[in-house]
Amino acid sequence: MSNLLESLQADLEKRQTLGLMRQRRLLDSPQAEHITANGQPFLSFCSNDYLGLANDAALVTALQQAAAEAGVGSGASNLITGHHRYHDQLEQALAAFVGKPAALLFSTGYMANIGVISALMGREDAVFSDKLNHACLNDGAFLSRATHHRFPHNDVAALEKLLQTSTARHKLIAADGVFSMDGDLAPLAEYLALCERYDAYLYVDDAHGFGVLGPQGRGSLRHLGLESPRLIMMGTLGKAAGVAGAFVAGEKVVIEYLIQHANSYIYTTPAPPPLSAALLASLHEIEHGDARRKQLFDMIALLKSELSLTRWHLLPSSTAIQPLVVGDNHEALALSQYLQTCGILVPAIRPPTVPVRTSRLRISLSAAHSEANVRALINALHAAERDIPAGAQA
Repeated sequence: MSNLLESLQADLEKRQTLGLMRQRRLLDSPQAEHITANGQPFLSFCSNDYLGLANDAALVTALQQAAAEAGVGSGASNLITGHHRYHDQLEQALAAFVGKPAALLFSTGYMANIGVISALMGREDAVFSDKLNHACLNDGAFLSRATHHRFPHNDVAALEKLLQTSTARHKLIAADGVFSMDGDLAPLAEYLALCERYDAYLYVDDAHGFGVLGPQGRGSLRHLGLESPRLIMMGTLGKAAGVAGAFVAGEKVVIEYLIQHANSYIYTTPAPPPLSAALLASLHEIEHGDARRKQLFDMIALLKSELSLTRWHLLPSSTAIQPLVVGDNHEALALSQYLQTCGILVPAIRPPTVPVRTSRLRISLSAAHSEANVRALINALHAAERDIPAGAQA
């Protein structure tokens, strides 16, 4: 039998052959529409910084001032001495902003999802997940040891059939609000109606909706006008909010229970207090950011109306995530590398992140992009379709 290192090397070689090898880029600039990566300047369509806040002067100033006051480390877990006044202020502000009784900060969205689902669900319970959910929702269901049902993407009828036959003690529907690789929205109103009918709860990962959708960027649930004690929301703070971390908002009893039982909250050191100070400034910018959101949606409309391709196609997304489906792994890599020669950075996304034969370029738009930026991308994609032969390899 091969030893461990030989097995690892064989796996890497197979990934390389299949066009599935992932690579890191070395960023040497602030996150913005123009970045320096691997020593080269690029026009970037890679970032989840949807409102252009990651290098905003007000956020930088808030972080610097808080660091001078609170230092740069939390020093202990939340339940020892790590829960700082800045953390507490941010939790209260976030709960009020999204219209829920209480909120709890986590260091990352991944930690939030695995912590919440594994704390709320157990062996006698059931989790119902969209097949295109983010991986951390699936990991949370696995860690909970609950029965895990996966239903076809956005298929309300299939979900209802699963709920009808479930004999679980507690039931939780888990879904992305905006799907990270397709850019479409979950039918959350229909899911909430099923929760009322079958005594379930709805957990919404709104990583890509918070800050962008809804009145004043309050998220997918407010975008759809949904309110219920059965709703639990997770929002990330490193995307539209421009900083780092995540929060979960829900009923007070849910949040208190998570403080007692969510391992990824209890057994970790929280994010540095200055980040929460920066996020308080970010929340102000989001609340008063209608001009930013208008610019973002204007750029989305421009791309969708003027990109005209025959071999590759955009998925029907109305959000900042605009997936351009190529199909073949190698051809998607070739397209991404072609754009790099044009000074434009767009990542190629391949299985297992997306289904087999749906490799794509994930175009992420931002309020920081100008009309000239988006037209440069459109022109480069039109040229690429002419120049890159079908089935090309990078």
